[in-house]
Amino acid sequence: MLVKKDFLDKLKDFGINSYEAKIWTALLSRGVSTAGELSDIANVPRSRSYDVLESLEKKGFVVMKIGKPIKYIAIPPEEVLERVKKNVKEESERAVKQIDEIKNTEILNDLMNLHQNGVDMIDPTDLSGSIKGRDSLHDQLNMMIKEAEKSIVLVTSQEGLIRKAESLLKNLKKAHARGVTIRIAAPIEKETEDIKELKKIAEIKNIKLKARFCITDSSAVMFMLSDDAEVHPTYDIGVWVNTPLFASALQQLFETTWEKTEKIKA
Repeated sequence: MLVKKDFLDKLKDFGINSYEAKIWTALLSRGVSTAGELSDIANVPRSRSYDVLESLEKKGFVVMKIGKPIKYIAIPPEEVLERVKKNVKEESERAVKQIDEIKNTEILNDLMNLHQNGVDMIDPTDLSGSIKGRDSLHDQLNMMIKEAEKSIVLVTSQEGLIRKAESLLKNLKKAHARGVTIRIAAPIEKETEDIKELKKIAEIKNIKLKARFCITDSSAVMFMLSDDAEVHPTYDIGVWVNTPLFASALQQLFETTWEKTEKIKA
């Protein structure tokens, strides 16, 4: 039985390897078959076919038929898909549970102390990094917002504000709840529901600065290098630096423009 390689590759999304994909598709074409027959049909070494079928049985793709010779029955693909979905969900829940359990152990405290002690020994100007991809940029912004204790400044584009309202709103609300001052500057041409939500927790001004950056606590800065209207999200690049000298200087420049502009009313 000849099955195209690209088709077999797609079956890896089911959580099976190439041998398992070959044996399973061969069994699907027969309905019921022996390991030897499937080995010949799928062009899988006979010495491996039993191990492969045992693995498929554990994963819920096949059932071993009672009797001799030993034969295997194919589970319908629709049912297999539901089983794979269930297994992925259960595995994900187990992983999340394990991570949550770590939070309540000394391991996390030890790791935090190790990181903090190491950071204290580093020159602040050495704490910098390049971040690629819009999703990664938003992840870094969310981290900065979570760590902010006093102030957050966001300068972005109209479309950028809409995106940030969607991806940062949850953590911005938490920052506002703990008393952090939030100021946002962007060219506001239209309002979305998320932007209206932002107005409840942040002071927003219609400022047409050709820039995209974030400052937290006048110490950490992330600024984007490209115009978001001209760059694909995958290639959007930002630079993150943790240096009060540069952050304070940039914030002072921001303050000059901010004070000259009226606040947008909620």
